Amino acid sequence: MSVISVSPVVLSAPERGDDLQVRVSAPLSGDDLPVIVFSHGFGESMRGYAPLVDHWTAAGFVVVQPTHLDSRTLNVTPDDPRYPEIWRFRDADLRRVLDDLDTLLAAVPGLAGRVDRDRIAVAGHSWGATTASALLGATVVGDDSLPGADPRVKAGVLLAVAGLGGADLSPFAAEHFAFMSPDFTAMTAPALIVAGDADQSALTVRKPDWWTDAYHLSPAPKTLLTLFGGEHSLGGITGYHSTETTDEDPARVAAVQRVSTAFLLGSPLSVDPAAGQLESK
Repeated sequence: MSVISVSPVVLSAPERGDDLQVRVSAPLSGDDLPVIVFSHGFGESMRGYAPLVDHWTAAGFVVVQPTHLDSRTLNVTPDDPRYPEIWRFRDADLRRVLDDLDTLLAAVPGLAGRVDRDRIAVAGHSWGATTASALLGATVVGDDSLPGADPRVKAGVLLAVAGLGGADLSPFAAEHFAFMSPDFTAMTAPALIVAGDADQSALTVRKPDWWTDAYHLSPAPKTLLTLFGGEHSLGGITGYHSTETTDEDPARVAAVQRVSTAFLLGSPLSVDPAAGQLESK
């Protein structure tokens, strides 16, 4: 299927300090297209995650990618007064995208009128997965400032989403990422959680099972895809030539592509037993 990408589409955001830049990718044909709003990981931007975006658009999705303030393309440093609140700005970015969806769709020639607004999903990787989880109903322990689940979002794909905070955090994470203390008990929307069983993180004192908390501690319906040998980049989902990928494996990337697409389309799920394992509740 032929696709088109338009970027940057700029949404005014004066309270943010930098207007929100967004990339919109879509099939050139087809109607009633579902939408995926994708939140990138720390330091990335709207230009990343081509292995996923290319696959999803070819499968008939419109993919919307905002660039968050932590992106290396914006150079917001730790001495910037906005820096401690970036996690809140991230949440607001996704909700602004949903609020201004008409503007974003109008930027792509011929796309307006071909989207099914009742089929909107959020997805994200790493910090982006934590950001996306808030729109599915996840909360932050001790903080009730976020708006909560967004009824416009019907499902989610959480790739390497951080687990519980508190005593489970490493001293470094506890000092620098106090907001990283999720509560998944109200995350009722359907979601696919993807974790690598070799993703040993410096953010936690626990083993790689930390990345599966969103599955085990949230209400059904949820599906867990565990990638054998998968590290934080899950085989290389951040880019075709990403230097940050330490576990490069096309089979793992293909598993994420196919399972996430089938999950969002409501199709039967299957995965190569050599690449990973599925579990549902």
